[in-house]
Amino acid sequence: MIYQAIWEVTMVVHFIVILYIALGGYLAWRRPKLIWPHLGFAAWGVVQLTGWVECPLTALENWGRAHAGARGLAPGGFIDTYIEGVVYPADYVWLVRWIVIAAIAISWAGVVLRRAQRGRSHTSTA
Repeated sequence: MIYQAIWEVTMVVHFIVILYIALGGYLAWRRPKLIWPHLGFAAWGVVQLTGWVECPLTALENWGRAHAGARGLAPGGFIDTYIEGVVYPADYVWLVRWIVIAAIAISWAGVVLRRAQRGRSHTSTA
């Protein structure tokens, strides 16, 4: 029972991390200091796309699944198991990746523009 809870909680955390990678830059529009953890998570997302390193959340979920007697994640990991072919058709992987990249770039541009706007408003009032 505890092992099933481990992999289920890990699955939820994994969804949250992926959402944060895709959309977390928008949180930095209101809380500019959040851009730093978002940069780290986005960099981690790039590393994961290369396939050089296994995601620790995937390893933890597979460990919990194995000890609970459940089947492990698909060979491509979390995204191949829960998202690709479920949320969007597998044929659109590159389109979805470009959309996520665009969303991240727009969020970062917004952070830069807001920071510049705040800088101008502070200098004009001084």
